[in-house]
Amino acid sequence: MRHAPEWFTLVALLVTLAARPVAAFHVASEPVQSISAEQVKRLLDARERLILIDLRPGAGFGKGHLPGARSVPLSELPGRAAEVPRTGRVVLYCDCPAQETQAANQFLRDQGHRNIEVLEEGFPGWVKRGYPLER
Repeated sequence: MRHAPEWFTLVALLVTLAARPVAAFHVASEPVQSISAEQVKRLLDARERLILIDLRPGAGFGKGHLPGARSVPLSELPGRAAEVPRTGRVVLYCDCPAQETQAANQFLRDQGHRNIEVLEEGFPGWVKRGYPLER
């Protein structure tokens, strides 16, 4: 069975989110919660339990990812949202435009998640700082 290209699934997710009434998203007082690469590194060094969700395609994840991260490609998120815990501190990251990570955040909020943060500057910001990667 052939799967739709990742870009097609991503476009479908973004169109679905954009088609919802504004009230279905969130109250304006609930901005996207973000966290810096420095904060994540500090928390990992302190052995704080973070749930890192890598939204990049599997090939990118296989080349290197943040320590302990789970792979849930953005294109698969609608079908795999149940794999994202509703408790604990969850950090989403990608190497995609910020709007795509924000759309994933909003999708999860619409599913009832209230524990999501987005990594500022995403995966490229982590790499730029020379922080460790797992393969």
